[in-house]
Amino acid sequence: MSTSESGLEKKSYHHGDLRTALIEAGLTLLETRAADDLGLREVARAVGVSPTAIYRHFPDKRALMVALAGEGLARLAVAQRAASEAAGGGVAGFSATGAAYVRFARANPALFRLIFANSGKGDLLADQPEDEAFAFLRANATALAKEVGGDAQIVALQAWAIAHGLAMLMLDGQVQVDDAMIDRVVDAGVIGK
Repeated sequence: MSTSESGLEKKSYHHGDLRTALIEAGLTLLETRAADDLGLREVARAVGVSPTAIYRHFPDKRALMVALAGEGLARLAVAQRAASEAAGGGVAGFSATGAAYVRFARANPALFRLIFANSGKGDLLADQPEDEAFAFLRANATALAKEVGGDAQIVALQAWAIAHGLAMLMLDGQVQVDDAMIDRVVDAGVIGK
């Protein structure tokens, strides 16, 4: 007699899309702690599954961190695209993407650090496929370079250095900057000149 025939059928827990639930739980936990302080067991507990269940989707903590960084980049791209569209595109839109970058860092410090910090355990960005945030930066830099007569690679690097530098200075408590100051510092009108 099988277990199902005897009425002793083992109940199994099915979560649905466990991978997505684990990523969402990890992102939520990053709102209150640094990525280094985030544990696989804690993420599994937050979702309500056994610690071994997480290993079906993430063989180790690094794999989860790569997935969290990828989702962070996707969310950053959404914020930047929305900011650019709200500003009407062009130079104003490019400036708005830089400001959105800094505001994203300020609103999501642990996630931002996870995305862009190389903690000696390998470059998380190297494990990411071409993402929308960087593709958007390159496309905007190319358009701005044509407008101002500059080199698109230099424009992209200048813009990223300014936004990233400001974000890190703010996260590290080196400068206190309000929203209006963010807009003035990442003004794309001064890039490429």
